[in-house]
Order: sequence, then C-alpha cells, then structure tokens
Amino acid sequence: MEHGDALDGVAGFASRALRALRYRNFRLFFFGQLTSLIGSWMQSLAQGWLVWRLTHSAAMLGLVGFCQFAPVLAFGLIGGIAADRFDRHKLVIATQSGLLIQSVILAALTLSGRIQIWQILVLALVLGTVNAFDMTARQSFLVRMVGREDLGNAIALNSSIFNGARIVGPALAGFVVERWGEGACFTLNSLSFLAVLGSLLAMRLDPEQPQALPASAWGYLKEGFAYAWATPQVRHILALLVASSLFAFPYSFLLPAVVGGLLHRDASDLGILWAFAGVGALTAALAIAGRVGTRGLGRLAGLGATAFGLVLVAFGLSPNFWLSCALIAGLGFCMMTQLAATNTLLQNLSPDVLRGRVVSLYVITFIGASPVGGLAMGRLAKAVGMREVLVASGILGTLSGLAFLATIPWVRRTVAALQGTTGLEARVSGHTEEDP
Repeated sequence: MEHGDALDGVAGFASRALRALRYRNFRLFFFGQLTSLIGSWMQSLAQGWLVWRLTHSAAMLGLVGFCQFAPVLAFGLIGGIAADRFDRHKLVIATQSGLLIQSVILAALTLSGRIQIWQILVLALVLGTVNAFDMTARQSFLVRMVGREDLGNAIALNSSIFNGARIVGPALAGFVVERWGEGACFTLNSLSFLAVLGSLLAMRLDPEQPQALPASAWGYLKEGFAYAWATPQVRHILALLVASSLFAFPYSFLLPAVVGGLLHRDASDLGILWAFAGVGALTAALAIAGRVGTRGLGRLAGLGATAFGLVLVAFGLSPNFWLSCALIAGLGFCMMTQLAATNTLLQNLSPDVLRGRVVSLYVITFIGASPVGGLAMGRLAKAVGMREVLVASGILGTLSGLAFLATIPWVRRTVAALQGTTGLEARVSGHTEEDP
C-alpha cells in the first residue's frame, strides 16, 4: 500500500511538473528550444575556450562577455516595447533567424582559420543586440502558448530545458573542441537553429492584435517603469537581481580562466564543469516546476541569492577539480532557484498589456548588468588574482541576499497598506503573513 502511495505521489508530482506540455504549441516550442539550446551552449563554451586559447587573458574573457551582453542593457527596453507592440510569434521567428546568421558567420571565420579576437568581439555585439529582442519576446510569448493559469509551470519547464541543454551542450562541446576544434561547435549550433525555426513555423496560433503606440514612445516606455517602481514587490525583486547580476553571476565569464589557469585542465574538463552546473540548475528548475501557485517565491529568491554567494566563496577557494564540480552544481541550483522564482513572480504580477515591458526589465537587470560585473571581475582578476575576486564576489552576493530577506516584512506591510488587505496581493508576491 505504501509502495502504491509512493507511486501515486511520484505520478502526481510528474503530472503537475509537466502540465504545460498538454498544449501542442508549447510542446513544439519545448523540443525545438531544447535542440537549439544544446547548440547555443556548445557555442558558448567553444567561444570562451577560443578566446582563452588566443589570448590567455581573463580580462579579455570579461571584455567578450561585456560585448555579448551589454547590448541587452542598451536595447532591452526597446525589446520590451517591440514585444508589446508586435506579434510575438513573428518577432521570435525573426530573432532566431538573426541568431542563425550570426552563428554561420562565426563558424565560417573559425573554420577558415582567419578568426581574430576583434571579429569575436564584433560578433559578440551582434549576438547581444539580437538577444536584446529575442529574450524578451520569447519570455513574454510563453503566456500565449499556455495561458496565465499554467504560466508558472511553462516558465519553470522553459528553465529546465535551458539547463538540460546546459548539461549536454558543454559536455559535447568539450569533446568536439578537443577533436575537431571550435569551428565544429559553431557549425553544429548553426544547424540546431533549424529545429527551433521549424517548431515555430509549425505552431497554430490565432493572430495577435498589436497594441497601438501612443503619441509618445517615451510615454509608452515610462508606463512600464512607473508600474515597476510603484509595485513594491517588483521593485525589490529587480533590485536583488541587479545586485546578483553585478556581484555574483558574472563568475561564469571567467570559467575558462579558472579551468585553464587555476585548475590546469583542458576544454573537455571545462565542458564537464559546465555540465555539473547544468545538473544543479536543472534540479532546481524541476523542483520549482512542481510547485503550484506563487506563495513563498519571494523568500525563495532571497534564500537562493544568499546561498549562491556562500557557495561562490567556497568555489573560489577550491583547489581541486572534482570539488569545484560539486560546488558549481550548487551554484547552478542556487542561481536557477533565484531566477525561476523571480521570473515567475514578475510575470504573474504583470498585466498582459505591460508584460513585454516588465519582462524587458527582468532581462536587462539579469543579462544587462552581468557584463558590467564581468568586465570588472576580469580586470580585477588580472590585478589581484582570480581566487580573491571570486571570494569577494561571493561575499557581496551573500550580503545582497541577506539584505533582500531583511526587507520582506517591510514589503509585506507596504503591500498590505497599499491594497488595504493582507491577503491577495501579498500572496501573489510570495510575502504572506503565514510565511515564517
């Protein structure tokens, strides 16, 4: 009987965790994205290793990361306007096509043996510019495939494929780079975009009615800012994300230098390290996918940020490759816990007419702030040492998480005062009177 109850419990959890796959359009999106993201992770590892092989410079790794993600900071808000203004399905098809072209050019230059660091920097800027529109469009497109009721589950499953690919892609890339070089990874990534484009074209969707732009585009943009600033939950969640993205998350830009410089390992070992990070992140994404509702997610985001900082300190001090693998799995778990909780809360708090603009704020605070931190970490690593920078980043990340957790009672009281209740809005934010 107990065995049967356990099976029923597992089946019930699986049913809850995979419920967004009931929708045909989301199934197409899910499997197309999974294939494409494996290719994208292969390109990410191969590009980092190529930069390290050409320059042996942590500062250059930070600069490439800056070029790849800074355009999100510059154009992310415009991407939010585009996601609210145009048909998101067509917009995603256009951006994915742009990413395909970028990957083909990178593959051609590398395979020809003519690749130079300045070309990598330029193509990283192109990639970041397209991503400024693609990330917001894809995130805000999810609700159209599954509806608001299963949106949180779709976000968590989307995170799970991102991190499932993070396990397979880097491990495969390390193998491919060691045998055939970085250009082979870039070629495979180019081919992987055919899967996602095919899945997008196969969807059956009703035409989306675009919103009419007001007389002032700045007024349209300001409306999104005003909503985020006036909503205490949104404001504080984004503030935590900015702090984490500046001080903690950019450690990933420096992993080729950690593996090649500190641990004295090769590209295949870098792939193994990335795969361990993916295992941790996938575990967190699946755990959150099994949740129903948003209660407690705010506190979960704060705990994830705090734990991430502590584990990053240990990772910075690790002298051993396999210990580093175990620790980076913890980093992946903590980071995905924070990000999945944050994304779910923001999308549930956003009215449909503002969704693209609010999601763009999530994207620019997460993706846009990271290159600034990565650039600084790369420069500091050159000046004072890699381990010292990782430890300092971990301490700052921990303090950011603790500060956010300390504000939860204040946010709860503020929301209650604004809404005249301690119920609905507080439960939506994850800050409730029932929380410990």
